[in-house]
Amino acid sequence: MKIKIESCSEENTISLGIKIASLLFKESLILLTGDLGAGKTTFTKGIAKGLNIKDEVNSPTFNILKCYFNKPLNLYHIDAYRLEGVNKENKNIGLEEVIEGDGVCVIEWPMYIEEFIPSSYLKVNITLNNNNSRTIEIESFGKKYDEVICKLKEII
Repeated sequence: MKIKIESCSEENTISLGIKIASLLFKESLILLTGDLGAGKTTFTKGIAKGLNIKDEVNSPTFNILKCYFNKPLNLYHIDAYRLEGVNKENKNIGLEEVIEGDGVCVIEWPMYIEEFIPSSYLKVNITLNNNNSRTIEIESFGKKYDEVICKLKEII
């Protein structure tokens, strides 16, 4: 199942993240794709805000993983960009524990850690348009994520 949304501002992108966060559950997995500067981290800021996380959310590019501990759901933010070309044995840094962990896991640049990605997830692709707006395509993989998209259609 797919949905396409236009975002004309950073605030719109954050607002969409907030709405999606309200539909997430323990062990939720969101894969974020898009060019550099498309708005992947901005979208993640919205998810964090929707999960009532008060910490400042920024890109974990240099850390690879940032954890935001909060009740009822923690947020694990992975930026796999620097893992391109690294073999699986050298990627053994605990990613499995957070991807299938006790909260919401958001992964930027998931194509670099495909071997860790389960078959059920929500994929969000953000495209930067010529007029500085964004096209955000959200696609579900798995029944529980089909439900997320159905509910999202009702609230946007």
